[in-house]
Amino acid sequence: MLRTLKELFDAFTAPAAGQSLAQRAQTQQLAVAVLLVEVMRAEPGSGPAERAAVLTALRRKFDLADDELERLLELAQAEAQALYDYHRFTSLLNERFTQPQKVALVEALWTVAYADLHVAAHENHAILKIAELLHVTHGEYIAAKLHAKQAAGGAGAA
Repeated sequence: MLRTLKELFDAFTAPAAGQSLAQRAQTQQLAVAVLLVEVMRAEPGSGPAERAAVLTALRRKFDLADDELERLLELAQAEAQALYDYHRFTSLLNERFTQPQKVALVEALWTVAYADLHVAAHENHAILKIAELLHVTHGEYIAAKLHAKQAAGGAGAA
């Protein structure tokens, strides 16, 4: 399903009207994956727990084979290396996601942050910024955080 890095980036920057359904799905997958990776990267020295949480979130959201998930994660990490803001990704998701889908994404971001049983300040800041750009209300943001914290066993910073 996923093609070369260049094809995926080209699809991401192409106008939505000129994209096939498969290309639209791939750009949406990449946008979600990049935001998840950004939370993983927010804490220096993130480890296998965060990576596993990102893969789990992607697996739950998208019907992809394991090799496709690995490729998507690889592409997202490459894109995140050059990321200077979240707007390009959040604006795409604002166009395509319902409000409950955006809240579920924020919860998945929190799940990644809680994966190592500790939420660093940079992770908290990244998730807050992404939630604001997705127009997630403060109440929805807090509910998503609490749900992810509870799922992680109540560990981590508040």
